[in-house]
Amino acid sequence: MRVKTRMAPSPTGFLHVGTARTAIFNFLYARHMGGEFILRIEDTDVGRSEKHFEEDIVDGLKWLGIDWDGEITRQSERIDIYEKYIKKLLDEDKAFYCPHSEEELERERKSQLWDKKSPRHVCDARDKKANTGLIRFKNDAFEDITFTDEIRGELSFDPQLLGDFSLAKDLRTPLYNFAVVVDDATMEISHVIRGEDHISNTPKQILLENALGFSRPVFAHLPLILGSDRSKLSKRHGATSLTEYKHVGYLPEAFFNFMAILGWNPGGEQEIFSKEELIKIFSLERVQKAGAIFDITKLDWMNGEYIRGKSPKEISECLKEAGISFGSRASKSEYLEKVIVLEQPRLKKLSELPEKTDYFFKEPEYDVALLKWKQMNNNQIKFSLETAKEMLQAVSEKSFNKENLEKMFLEKAGKDRGELLWPLRVALSGKKASPSPFEIMEILGREESIKRVQGAINKI
Repeated sequence: MRVKTRMAPSPTGFLHVGTARTAIFNFLYARHMGGEFILRIEDTDVGRSEKHFEEDIVDGLKWLGIDWDGEITRQSERIDIYEKYIKKLLDEDKAFYCPHSEEELERERKSQLWDKKSPRHVCDARDKKANTGLIRFKNDAFEDITFTDEIRGELSFDPQLLGDFSLAKDLRTPLYNFAVVVDDATMEISHVIRGEDHISNTPKQILLENALGFSRPVFAHLPLILGSDRSKLSKRHGATSLTEYKHVGYLPEAFFNFMAILGWNPGGEQEIFSKEELIKIFSLERVQKAGAIFDITKLDWMNGEYIRGKSPKEISECLKEAGISFGSRASKSEYLEKVIVLEQPRLKKLSELPEKTDYFFKEPEYDVALLKWKQMNNNQIKFSLETAKEMLQAVSEKSFNKENLEKMFLEKAGKDRGELLWPLRVALSGKKASPSPFEIMEILGREESIKRVQGAINKI
């Protein structure tokens, strides 16, 4: 069997992590098997489908490095195909027009819920040959519908619980279960890999495949993605849109890696994988049945690992792509890259960089009390800063580097390092916690460092 998988999102919202994970698994399986992976936009819901959502989906996949085979297909461009097959079912008396109004159907649904029954509609007018109304499938099945799920094993459903389910609003307005069956069959999809929330749709789709004479694809239903409280992931757990993760500075390689092992066990202790490594080892056999916890702490750790694996120049490009900006001094790429080198070992996501390094791009603002080390008074602080200033003025531009500055200041400070170095570091950064003053001064340069120390003296 030649493997062909698909991602089939609806452009009714932004690309979220669940859909992204489904796309990654479909992509990895197709590439692992040497098959095809296609992108199909399910946009038959005209009222809710929007072009900018489709663009967001496409951009998100490209950001993740997922490529698809052939052109993007859209359900809205396949209406004639759906009409052909809905007519076939009507002509063969396998579908019918349901004359009941929405109000009647809603009353029936509420009554069934009141009686603690699963809502379904068994139409009493299925043989009356109406020619208007909702088009429904004539469900005459009585034997259990059984199929083998690649992840969950054998599953069975009672077809009578499905009722005469709806197929289309009219000949040219197909509904989800009908359109997806026609699409998967006519596009020769071999494996339908999707979220477990689609399990309940599968028996309906199997009945339609049988009625239309289509072969059955292999089904594989992925575990849900859960929040830290083990409930289904939602906005209350944090960001769910892929765009949000991009703009706070998660790297696409890190996010791809994290999502690829979310609900799939590669075996062994290794967790960092390149896309090529994942393609080589991916299999449906190792996809777990239980829900997968979206662990943001683990994502942060993994993203940090990827950040540390990039050059400062690459990080600079990633910052631009994520839309993360700094002050005017960042226009000098060499200067920005020096700042990146300083903070890179501690970063979890790129959005942390502007806040951690803002003092490199503008003069820091801080309370004068922050200059105080332990029990120092203002006179002592001022003396310490004036000493530091004189020392800096004595260093030539050529010798103004971390090694020389560190040696000079540590020799001068002796055992009481805090009294000399704390006020100096705060004067340079304006922060309670920052890299060493020597690292900061090397990047700021001689003139700017002296200027900031003088500014601190003036504050006292």
